[in-house]
Amino acid sequence: MNVKKYIAATSREALRQVKNELGDDAVILSNRQTVNGVEIMALAGTEISNLAANPEPPAKLQNAEKIVPVFPQTMITKSEEQAFDSLPKSQISETLMHDIIIEIKAMRNTMENQLATVAWGNFTQRNPVKTKLLRTLLRAGFSPLLSRRLVDKLPASNRYEQSMKKAISALVFNLQTVASDEIIENGGVFALIGPTGVGKTTTTAKLAARSVMRHGADKVALLTTDSYRIGGHEQLRIYGKLLGIPVRTIKDVDDLQLTLSELKNKHMVFIDTVGMSQRDQMVAEQVAMLCDSGTDVKRMLLINATSNGNTLDEVVSAYQSKGIHGCILTKIDEAANLGVALDVMIRHKLILHYVANGQKVPEDLHSANPRYLLHRTFESTPSNSPFSLQDAEFALVMAGSDGPASNFCEVYAGVAHD
Repeated sequence: MNVKKYIAATSREALRQVKNELGDDAVILSNRQTVNGVEIMALAGTEISNLAANPEPPAKLQNAEKIVPVFPQTMITKSEEQAFDSLPKSQISETLMHDIIIEIKAMRNTMENQLATVAWGNFTQRNPVKTKLLRTLLRAGFSPLLSRRLVDKLPASNRYEQSMKKAISALVFNLQTVASDEIIENGGVFALIGPTGVGKTTTTAKLAARSVMRHGADKVALLTTDSYRIGGHEQLRIYGKLLGIPVRTIKDVDDLQLTLSELKNKHMVFIDTVGMSQRDQMVAEQVAMLCDSGTDVKRMLLINATSNGNTLDEVVSAYQSKGIHGCILTKIDEAANLGVALDVMIRHKLILHYVANGQKVPEDLHSANPRYLLHRTFESTPSNSPFSLQDAEFALVMAGSDGPASNFCEVYAGVAHD
């Protein structure tokens, strides 16, 4: 491209020079005040199409130094201007092209955000019922992504109560649960996994107590890999003693293989694993040990109902790498609302087996009831929470770009509207 520079005492004089040489279709690339007067960088209109053919700067310019920026409206010294003039013309053109592309992208993003905000404003005027429903879902803790996709799939209605009923039905359909003690009835080897403090040891004891009441203490075994936490295995041993079940400590994969081989006649075997951050590389080692045990060890992920959505997404991604059998929602008695946790389970298609709401063994463990969970989610939503969005803030949230929530859409698309 042939980018030309024009310097004159006034902007009017500089623009006249551009028009005389490049014509009325000339493109002004920059306009700034220098020590010598007004400087205009311009490009002939016929050459602007070349920008699309080479949108990225050449590799040799990626590390270029001391190149005077084009667009900032700042004063430059005489020496800096002479250094700029000494650059090869091809390098000046390539540098300008790079800056132009950056500016165009910034303008495009600004226009997209403005258009999205306008579109949301039009949506609220055309669909006041759906707008109110969106607010309800967001206030209950559901993500903007899932809430937006859910409302898009709902049929139009003039009654908020009817739309809310359909939304809850859709959420119930997509929240996969097991309503009875399926794992205790069928038996097997189950490992409870999850981050530190989620309640693995207490939940293990609750499941073991249910199994003892159903099948007897001689049909149940307890194992623990928690040899890191001070007193961790001792807590489980106390529960085991109360239930009449011996507790064995597992040190490595070989020990796990041998122990499970010895316990193959047991109806239920529960493994309490050591808690660790979802970002710890030992999570992968722990999962690998369970997978290499030579036995079908079903992994049950414990989800803390008090955690925020981003944290839960990280937890699921870390522990779901080789698949999980299901999940247990813990600490629901401590959570302000359950929308965040339910949202994560719906989007990741997790199967919910139990919910835990306290420390009592085995009373505070219950089979999952999706309608009860959703009823509690919407009933316990605070109306004056400092984390609730105000009307003017909904446009900023809902005008955001969509993300990958196609799983929810595919599942809900098959639900008949009642």
